[in-house]
Amino acid sequence: MHELDVNVNYARMEFPVITDEALEELRARIGVEVTGPDPYLTEASRDGIRHWAQGIGDRNPLWSDPAYAAGTRHGGIIAPPTICYAFDRVCSGYVGGLPGIHAMFAGTDFRWRRPIRVGDRITARAHLAELIDRPSEFSGRAVQQIYRVVFTATSEGGNGDVVCEADSWCFRTQRDVARERAKYGEHVEAPVYTEAEIEKIAAEYAAEEIRGATPRWWEDVAVGDELAPVLKGPLTVTSIVAFDQGWGGLYIRAHGLAFDMFDRHPALAIPNIYGAPEPPERVHWDADLAARVGVPGAYDYGPERISWLGHLMTNWIGDDGELRRLNAQVRRHNLVGDLTRCTGRVTRVYEEGGDHLVDCELEATNQRGELSAKGVATAVLPTRG
Repeated sequence: MHELDVNVNYARMEFPVITDEALEELRARIGVEVTGPDPYLTEASRDGIRHWAQGIGDRNPLWSDPAYAAGTRHGGIIAPPTICYAFDRVCSGYVGGLPGIHAMFAGTDFRWRRPIRVGDRITARAHLAELIDRPSEFSGRAVQQIYRVVFTATSEGGNGDVVCEADSWCFRTQRDVARERAKYGEHVEAPVYTEAEIEKIAAEYAAEEIRGATPRWWEDVAVGDELAPVLKGPLTVTSIVAFDQGWGGLYIRAHGLAFDMFDRHPALAIPNIYGAPEPPERVHWDADLAARVGVPGAYDYGPERISWLGHLMTNWIGDDGELRRLNAQVRRHNLVGDLTRCTGRVTRVYEEGGDHLVDCELEATNQRGELSAKGVATAVLPTRG
């Protein structure tokens, strides 16, 4: 084995900045349907649903056990609602325009109309809905790109129906400015867990409350009720890879396919310490590149954390209810090593359009007590009536 000779040019490489001209060119795309890239999944197969559930660490048998699912009101396996991320890369954070400007996923507002079932063939159509130029303490100047995505499902012998609408957004940030301003300060102490702490984490996982087949009746819910928390982490590169296996990532390509992508989009080709091109997505496992965009270490995917809040809700709702809406924001990076606890409480209980609804507010907080994600959700619950 020999030591790596780190390329000096790599260390001194400068990234582009946001310009008015580039913004005007991007504004011309508002309302225009986005073509490509290909989605990771096009059909809600049993395997695709299972891989998604495993990628977000959701152990509800409704997503994976045919015998169990057959006994529910659904009559078979359905998908965790946030699987929509795997059916469209735009919803997951793929953005066009502003080449070389870093994209940081920041949130999604999902509105579901029905569950996604095994066999549904999903088509997504997306367009740039809004472009907002924002001052940023983090990167000097930032741009918020908001996309509207409509998911349509077609089953065997059936017509297409809209199963979900979503608004998803990213912030485009200037990498070099962000690195200099270092939002997190010069250093964040990485946690090191003792054997006793790991045993405590394992015990909390073992005690996770999945409502499942026990109905949560609407009449029994009151404002102020706390949702049973869901633990996630400690975050590892392995768990990030597991999520990639469930949703496919944005720019993860190998060999000739990777070079084809770099040929079409040269700004994606950022040399690594070997001088080989890799996409900016590697901030999720490459601490060095993460530091160069202003983050103290590799960090998780934003859609992953929003899906954890979806997991919190479906655990609480149970098999007889549905998640109708999830509007969540990513507030800060979730670094490798961080332990995240997802919590929520009921804020409203009401009837609307014949449905019995419950609104909740949700939070994801790390072991340093920092809020890393927050959101609101609406559930449809069964009623004794």
